[in-house]
Amino acid sequence: MSVPLLKIGVVLSTMAMITNWMSQTLPSLVGLNSTRLAAAPGGVPDRSTAVLPANPEESWQVYSSAQDSEGRCICTVVAPQQTMCSRDARTKQLRQLLEKVQNMTQSIQVLDQRTQRDLQYVEKMENQLRGLETKFRQVEESHKQNIAKQYKAIKAKMEELRPLIPVLEEYKADAKLVLQFKEEVQNLTSVLNELQEEMGAYDYEELQNRVSNLEERLRACMQKLACGKLTGISDPVTIKTSGSRFGSWMTDPLAPEGDTRVWYMDGYHNNRFVREYKSMVDFMTSDNFTSHRLPHPWSGTGQVVYNGSIYFNKFQSHIIIKFDFKTSSISKSRPLDYAGYNNMYHYSWGGHSDIDLMVDEGGLWAVYATNQNAGNIVISKLNPNTLQIIKSWTTNHPKRSAGEAFMICGTLYVTNGYSGGTKVYYAFHTNSSTYEYIDIPFQNKYSHISMLDYNPKDRALYAWNNGHQVLYNVTLFHVIRSDEL
Repeated sequence: MSVPLLKIGVVLSTMAMITNWMSQTLPSLVGLNSTRLAAAPGGVPDRSTAVLPANPEESWQVYSSAQDSEGRCICTVVAPQQTMCSRDARTKQLRQLLEKVQNMTQSIQVLDQRTQRDLQYVEKMENQLRGLETKFRQVEESHKQNIAKQYKAIKAKMEELRPLIPVLEEYKADAKLVLQFKEEVQNLTSVLNELQEEMGAYDYEELQNRVSNLEERLRACMQKLACGKLTGISDPVTIKTSGSRFGSWMTDPLAPEGDTRVWYMDGYHNNRFVREYKSMVDFMTSDNFTSHRLPHPWSGTGQVVYNGSIYFNKFQSHIIIKFDFKTSSISKSRPLDYAGYNNMYHYSWGGHSDIDLMVDEGGLWAVYATNQNAGNIVISKLNPNTLQIIKSWTTNHPKRSAGEAFMICGTLYVTNGYSGGTKVYYAFHTNSSTYEYIDIPFQNKYSHISMLDYNPKDRALYAWNNGHQVLYNVTLFHVIRSDEL
């Protein structure tokens, strides 16, 4: 029975990586395994990753990426709705609307191809599960005495797999939902084509409402595919060995296409020089960099680069500073009210790590502790422009007991330590204000993690591990239910 179970494990792994459809895998990001980072024309490393909208509230742009059967990259962009012309220019309006629907069709085709491909694995897995259950009943009836011990062990495994059957049913329903989207867009395309010929045979406002409704549903669907629950962390990939025992390094998740600069900050206090490397390749293979001098030294290793600016905690204070690299000036600073600082509520490794700034799919976050919350972790969503707190959540986890922490899809994940055997063991979900204890191990290769941050563009964890700059790939899992759309 070991071979079928092994096949099921492979299928489960494929299923768990459904939500990584819109991101590049870690090996292709850093140029390891069978693919090497190659410089594209102009010296820019070839790096295809899903790009999140810069400001979802101002536009509904959907960017998706996939590969065809020959390995070529297929990208689709649905542009935001442009200002409509007057009703007299109906032909131009219809042409624009038709182009929008055609773009949506391309996006849905990519989504449909991925869903159908993985659905084949799901159906195969479902048949194997049901077949196993039938065989187990037969074995129990005919060979109960001869293989009672072996059967008991196999049956226990089956009990573990049985709860997955309802999940498979839900996933098949999701595939039907994608097919429904595809059919609706095809219907709209047909109507638009007829309308272009007949001019006036269909109410334009009603047609526009139908397109708007469909694009909202498609955007919600793709946003749900972009997020999920952390279920696994890969083995580490060492990018470089440099610097002291403590530090931070990162890329900008909102950098424009082709901008693959790497930002590097050595030490955790009394330093104000930030290194800028032109690309990940330059960072890996050379020491050619540009140095930026901050107006104040930073505190800890919880800095982030976000949309062209660096956000950091001013040394020996609870002040957050936003520094614009283009203008080389402070664009905003604001105190983080009641936050402990100067090693009052640090992570367990110390290092003035009282205030940790983070970025995920939802934006900018601050993780810290206060006297009012008895030294337990507080999570605050920040406005990236004003640095004002949008909303805060108090947790029951002591800040000093946490090794490191990072945000993914609005959930704070906390490690149980920073040295030796390490795992992610606590998760606080801001969408429901609930927490749970989990058990997700990851390899602490160099035995001292002083920085661990998630990049939503690369779908990877950036870590500073005892003078080594390391990347981890993450696996997220989410099943879309039809009642969520």
